[in-house]
Amino acid sequence: MALGAKMVPFGGWEMPLAYPWGTVAEHRACRENAVAFDVSHLGTVRVQGPEAFDHLQHSLTNDLRRIAPGRAQYTHLLDETGSVADDIIVWWVDDERFDVMPNASNTSRVLGAIGGEDVTSERAIVAVQGPKARALLATVSPEAAVVHRFAVARFDWEGAPCLVAGTGYTGEEGVECAVPAAVAEDFWAAVVSAGVTPAGLGARDTLRLEAGLPLHGHELGPGITPLQAGLGWVVGWDKGDFIGRAALEEEKAEGPRRRLRGLVAEGRQPLRDGADVQVGGQTVGRLTSGNFSPMRERGIGLALIDADAQLLDGDAVTVVQRTRELPANLVRPPLWPPRVEE
Repeated sequence: MALGAKMVPFGGWEMPLAYPWGTVAEHRACRENAVAFDVSHLGTVRVQGPEAFDHLQHSLTNDLRRIAPGRAQYTHLLDETGSVADDIIVWWVDDERFDVMPNASNTSRVLGAIGGEDVTSERAIVAVQGPKARALLATVSPEAAVVHRFAVARFDWEGAPCLVAGTGYTGEEGVECAVPAAVAEDFWAAVVSAGVTPAGLGARDTLRLEAGLPLHGHELGPGITPLQAGLGWVVGWDKGDFIGRAALEEEKAEGPRRRLRGLVAEGRQPLRDGADVQVGGQTVGRLTSGNFSPMRERGIGLALIDADAQLLDGDAVTVVQRTRELPANLVRPPLWPPRVEE
């Protein structure tokens, strides 16, 4: 708040929505330079011990055998219907320690499903993202700045033990640093003093939308499976049983009844989630997320489109938004940068 951020409640936390320079400026700073997000609202559930690996293998969709200690992995927790109860990043810290990172409002749900210890209150997480993120972070912590994409490593900052992972939610290069709560304010100040622009939830959402990344409660949630969301690659079909596998196998055999697609409007009007997507006056889907793209300077969105509609990338659709009909085209995510075929 010392920087003048507009604060809003989010997942039980008070979070910065935007700073005085505004969401569009923050968004463009991430695409062109570097920004810092306070993402401490993300949970950390620590699962440890000799049985931790086997327990997580059975609880989550992805196959931990694809990685090793010192690596991170994107995965899903399903319910028995195959719906995505949460999407998660797992930091495999060492042989018998996993830091599981749920979404803000889902920490208690994930804790109930996988066990472990909720250590969220013990640390803060600062995400430094953008093409110049590593160069600027190197003036604060050279060790954190050189961690490769989806690698996990320990580093010390002013005598405090910290963790860093080469992960993010923007479609840009960068890392996420987990630092003890006691030094979090000083670490944040050091990052900002290095020339990294503070950014809030507004820019984080427009960045992830341009990158075509799902948000739980929108592209993932009750009634939405990994296959519908186009995320079948997070399912380890060769690893044995996991929660929700039977329902997901049935859907795989039959084919998903709908699939997540990207949309780019012809004009600047922001698209909004919940709007119907129509072809020839017939509703073929519904927007799960929508906004204005600061980089494309058009409305963009993600939508679940009926498979029976047999629409292809590039096909024209109409987004019905209250009393307005907005022409748009289907595209294959990510929505930024534009694909050559567009």
